[in-house]
Parts: sequence; C-alpha cells; structure tokens
Amino acid sequence: MAENMNIKLKVWRQAGPHTQGRFETYSVPDANPHMSFLELLDVLNEQLIKSGTDPVEFDHDCREGICGSCGVVVDGVAHGPQRRTACCQLHMRHYQDGDTIVVEPWRAEAFPIIKDLVVDRSAFDRIIAAGGYVSINAGSAQDANNLPIAKDKADLAMDYAACIGCGACVAACPNASASLFTAAKISHLAMLPQGSPERKKRVTAMVDQMAEEGFGDCSNHAECEAVCPKGISISSIATMRREYMKAMLS
Repeated sequence: MAENMNIKLKVWRQAGPHTQGRFETYSVPDANPHMSFLELLDVLNEQLIKSGTDPVEFDHDCREGICGSCGVVVDGVAHGPQRRTACCQLHMRHYQDGDTIVVEPWRAEAFPIIKDLVVDRSAFDRIIAAGGYVSINAGSAQDANNLPIAKDKADLAMDYAACIGCGACVAACPNASASLFTAAKISHLAMLPQGSPERKKRVTAMVDQMAEEGFGDCSNHAECEAVCPKGISISSIATMRREYMKAMLS
C-alpha cells in the first residue's frame, strides 16, 4: 500500500474579478500517490472547510479528461508537467513527499478571473456561436460510405475535432492567442463535405469573433501544441489561415 505524502500547495486566492489576488500556502499531510490533482484539491478544501476557511474554487466536471472543464496552471505549465494530460488526470504519483506545487488560474485578458482558480471562458462559446457548426438542414443520417471521404482527411478532421475547449492553449501562449482552439474548430469542418458550403462564412465569422474577444495573435511559438491535452497540431492554424485568405480574396 502506497504511503501518504506531505504536499505543500501555493494556491492563487482571489475573492472576485475586481479584487487583488495573492498566493496562499497550505499543507496537505495526507496526500495519497493514487489521488488525481483535483482530488488533492478536494482534500485541501475539506481541511479548509473544517477550519472555517473558504474553500478554493476551481472548475471541474467529468474528471476523466473529456469535458475540458478543468484547467489550472501547475508549476507554470497549463495542466501540469505530464504531456497530453488534463489536470484532472494528473496523479500525485508524479510528485515526491515534501514537494511544493504552485497552482494558479489561466492568465489572459479574454479569460477574466471569477474567483480563485475559476476564469470566465465564455469567449470560447461566443467564437463557436459565430459559426462553429453546420446549419444546413441535411436531413436524416446518410448511409455508411454514401459520402466518400479520403481516410487521411477523415483521420485529420477527427484529430482536430478532438479539441475539448479547455483553454490551455490560451494560457500557455505568450500572446494569449486562441488560434489553436479556433483553428481546430474551423479545420475539422473545412475538411469534411458537410462543412464545405459554409466554410467561407464560418472562417471569417469565427476569426473576427476571436479578435473581438481580445485574444492575441499567433506568432508560432507552438506553446499551445505543447500543452494541449489532446495533442492538437498547430498545422490546424495554417489551415485556418489558408481558409481565411481564400475567403477574403473570393
């Protein structure tokens, strides 16, 4: 049976969007190596509640690396040090007894802090609402193989569609760009025949909305790809740029 560890946490605490934040240091003496990182925060919150202190607010839902709700910067890395892993699937066995872990929220002007580690990511929703869908009435589902799609295109489209919208790309980018998120949503539809009729309208609307939300421009640092829990390639950004230029020149 694994022995428990004593973990110190330096956690960003901020009461609201217009208040000044600060780091607070806590000790979790009974952290189990089999815990996920979010379970460690649960244990911390149990301690804080028992002591009469407000618990640390953080986003979560499925805790299976699927939904994209979780999202914090762990020791300076969005989602933590384990590649292609959402922080809900980061486990304490990757740490040692006595380690100090620094936890802070996504930092971006377009992601204002609500409280503690929770940020407002509704800017992503507005980018999707601008055109990240197929609105044409296509009727009932087609028979299998009725719309022939080359396997390499279908596979790449599925890779781009794997984006869970967590926002790690924004948090990691020096420019706080949402290009990887937006490009993934644009590219997977642009590569499929179902998305082709609206591709020009879609790319201009989504890129313009991204700029309106206050995200920075992409300058090819590739930090977004490095922290993406789904490993989405920045090749999607090149696809988005080509789609945008074609739409503007047509």
